[in-house]
Amino acid sequence: MIFKLPEIEIEKLSFSFEELLFKRRSIRSYLSNPLSENEISKLCFAAYGLRNPFGYKTVPSAGALYPMRIYLFLKRYKDLENALFLYMPENHSLKFLFSKNILPELVQAALNQDFIMDAPLNFIITANFGITMSKYGKRGIRYVLMEAGHISQNIYLMATYLKLGTVAIGAFIDELIKIILDIKEHPLYIMPVGYPAE
Repeated sequence: MIFKLPEIEIEKLSFSFEELLFKRRSIRSYLSNPLSENEISKLCFAAYGLRNPFGYKTVPSAGALYPMRIYLFLKRYKDLENALFLYMPENHSLKFLFSKNILPELVQAALNQDFIMDAPLNFIITANFGITMSKYGKRGIRYVLMEAGHISQNIYLMATYLKLGTVAIGAFIDELIKIILDIKEHPLYIMPVGYPAE
């Protein structure tokens, strides 16, 4: 199943970009309220959306190779519960992969960072290093890690703009994440997103 996300409309900031930077911080406590479709759409676009018809995305990528894949685990989306999706930038949509509550396993794989369980949305940012290394060799590893950082910061800034909270998690057991999600790519970040409970 493919779910088309709401189209992105450019909005004027009601405050300065500097204020957005000042407000950005890591949040580890979330309310259980589900995110709106519009909020999910904006977060996905910020992370890895297409910004023009030539295939360039919202983050820089070495050689414009874009080796990343963005997964979303949503507690609730439309009529689905506890569902894993893959973000499809080319048509700004979510591809449904499976429905199963993997949150307890994610928490265990992330060394018991249990606030993952509270967030209505968890991004899992992954990479196929081979795509970039095929052009740049070992230095491609550095370029992929840089790209992951750009994605994470975009999610932070969009979450801040939407009055949501997030945190970048890098402490987890990679192989367990790959088994839980049934993927071959390398996981680089988990980013829970939700309304701050603080």
